[in-house]
Amino acid sequence: MQVLTQQELHNLGMNIVGEKLQKMGYEFVAINSQLKKHPQFVLYKKGEPTIFVLVKTVHNIQNPSEEYDAIWMETFKEHAKKQNAKVWFAGVGIANAESVENPVFKDQPYYVAFNDFVKIIP
Repeated sequence: MQVLTQQELHNLGMNIVGEKLQKMGYEFVAINSQLKKHPQFVLYKKGEPTIFVLVKTVHNIQNPSEEYDAIWMETFKEHAKKQNAKVWFAGVGIANAESVENPVFKDQPYYVAFNDFVKIIP
């Protein structure tokens, strides 16, 4: 069995978030799936300000939305304010379905924990 790389886990988290955003009616202006490059999604919906979505995929399925770096987020918020944009954070927890202690393997079942966006700048 092959363990998913950090990039593959990140891409899986991005797919989960992207599907939810599409269901919410947003259009993607830009998508960046490269690890540690932010934002991952720049969204558009007629009549609303631009939204920057930051996605972080973690192994913590208990509280994945608590996994952002608050100090770094302050810097990013300043950038967003200059763009008159909202900032949403999507913490996605992904864990091995057999044991959360094990890594996530390719083509094996896994748990997903993603409820909603943390609206950093609502």
